[in-house]
Amino acid sequence: MAEVEGEYCTRVHQECLAWMEKPYLGGDGRCARFAPTRCTGDRVAMRFCIDDDEYTAPGDVLPMNVASWTDARRICEASGKRLCRETEWNFACEGEAMLPYPTGLERDHVRCNFDRMDLYDARGRPRDLRLPAAQVAGCASPFGVRSLVGNVDEWVERDVTPGPWRSALKGGWWLAARNRCRPATTAHDEHYRDFQTGFRCCSDARTP
Repeated sequence: MAEVEGEYCTRVHQECLAWMEKPYLGGDGRCARFAPTRCTGDRVAMRFCIDDDEYTAPGDVLPMNVASWTDARRICEASGKRLCRETEWNFACEGEAMLPYPTGLERDHVRCNFDRMDLYDARGRPRDLRLPAAQVAGCASPFGVRSLVGNVDEWVERDVTPGPWRSALKGGWWLAARNRCRPATTAHDEHYRDFQTGFRCCSDARTP
């Protein structure tokens, strides 16, 4: 696990300088390059631990998918950890610089597994385009946490974004979507699962 420590900004302003696809109907588009982020909220101290990579079952190579929020919470607790909170996931992704993408201000589909266009096979069935951790090692945040955007959508315990359930999904998956640190999807309940849903675990940091 990686130890994450520093000051987290509770509210940020992020300005896109070059849109790939502009937001529409209240949605969130894809941005190629952002201006440096400004903190418009409070700075709060945070210290915790987070898995370096997305959860991969023993003996498997690819990160787990078809996991519900309840599955993720149960598996994390069985290993002596817990499901990450949304704020923890945000901070592990963006660092103190409040980066929109874990790799910086620019969107990087080379190091991270997103913006894939070959989503369906010849029969119209979704392709499984997950990659093993070793192949996305370059998609690392300022804290060295890997593949927080793309690859699989990650369940967290919602503590920022409004929503009817405790569950939220972060980071997006391999398709062309926002794939950024701050946004969250809260439209799915705690029992929803699909071919793109995975997770990673967190824990409290040990007292020195």
